[in-house]
Amino acid sequence: MKSPASLSELLSFLDQLGVHPKKSLSQNFLIDSHVIEKTVQLSGVQSGERILEIGPGPGALTAALLETGAYVTVIEKDRLFAQEIHRFQNGRLEVIEADFLEWPLDHYDRVVGNLPYSITTPILEKICESSIKTFTFMAQKEFAARLKGKPGTKEISSLSIFIESHAAIFGAFDVSQDCFYPRPKVDSTVMRLDFTGNPDPKEFFTFVRRCYGQRRKMITTTLKQTYPIEAIRAALVEAGANPEARPETLTLQQWRSLFTRLCQTVAEPCALV
Repeated sequence: MKSPASLSELLSFLDQLGVHPKKSLSQNFLIDSHVIEKTVQLSGVQSGERILEIGPGPGALTAALLETGAYVTVIEKDRLFAQEIHRFQNGRLEVIEADFLEWPLDHYDRVVGNLPYSITTPILEKICESSIKTFTFMAQKEFAARLKGKPGTKEISSLSIFIESHAAIFGAFDVSQDCFYPRPKVDSTVMRLDFTGNPDPKEFFTFVRRCYGQRRKMITTTLKQTYPIEAIRAALVEAGANPEARPETLTLQQWRSLFTRLCQTVAEPCALV
């Protein structure tokens, strides 16, 4: 069955169901078939792979994923949309009515989805800690810029460091507000992450987040209650950073060096938490 990939088709589909997009579920639906095609192409989905799609809504992306020959599991919280997705059943579609954050990811190769913007970070963290190979998703453009943030820019954050530790950004493209109904107030970005499978320990991210929690302060000032100031300054210099550096100036490798050196000054790494 044809998916509602244009505004007129979507409005007709919603009218037949007697529903309206729900703000509580961040429902803004794609009405541009070119964006859907580019998303599937970027995802790299192959025939025979097991794909999990987050929040399929009316099913425009679902239909395109099924056309690749992949086995597609969709997970949808909205009961009515979950029921309607069954219209695409071709023997390779599984429909789950559930909360993605409570669903196991053990049996999938890739995850694809247009994420509810209000819970993008917890979804991203869950996938990063799974065995998924790639994650192709749409997020607010500003949020995506944070994921791609580089040292010395205003966009970099502890989340940037977290993502770089877990994955490489394979590619990305921007999507206008005009490609959605209802029209959101912000532009979006579609991005694909390829996971490396060798992230840093959780204590490392706790350490980085602690420093970014006071990003306007020098790292030395933030950490001085835990370590001797001279030890912090020496560790920063050894990492190739300014001893008066602030968090946004350090690279992932410099954070790793700083963490490792300072761990040697305490009895247990958990003292950093």
